[in-house]
Amino acid sequence: MLKLHDFCNRALTAAGVDQRHLYSDKASGARDDRAGLKACLDYMNAGDTLVVWKLDRLGRSLPHLLAIVTDLKERGIAFRSLTEQMDTTTPHGELLFSLFGALAQYERALTRERIMAGLAAAKRRGRQGGRPPTIAAEKMQLIVAALSNGASKASVSRTFSVPRSTLTDTLERIGWSAPVKDTP
Repeated sequence: MLKLHDFCNRALTAAGVDQRHLYSDKASGARDDRAGLKACLDYMNAGDTLVVWKLDRLGRSLPHLLAIVTDLKERGIAFRSLTEQMDTTTPHGELLFSLFGALAQYERALTRERIMAGLAAAKRRGRQGGRPPTIAAEKMQLIVAALSNGASKASVSRTFSVPRSTLTDTLERIGWSAPVKDTP
């Protein structure tokens, strides 16, 4: 029984790829650290054609695949997938690649829409997103009281063990401004 690796190599060789230029990875296509893919992409020059047996052998997702093929195109390297019969040197292949790009953009827009709807629903339920406050609310009340009573930011920063930049950023975020001093 042929392993997928052997089957892919036979198909690529039959398509005219020199066996010396066959690259493979032991890791899943879903991983970023793919030494075979990196070596292949580093080896290629303008005028070359990257041939894969199937699109999913190259990219872990549609956006990842599009990023790789776009990078190849910018470097003057053509792309060909045997199974999907995509060849970026032909008008048909260029159209398919453009459609994939449009689908990836649509997928990103839908994902963003779902995320925004989920955040809005969570907010309606009273859940506050984002990072937790750097300075606890109780401590912040004491800090504001001290500053309102004339203490300097430097002394408040030391007294409450809060970095000066954090104090300044937090005060700015909550809209606090120093009280106006009466002039005699």
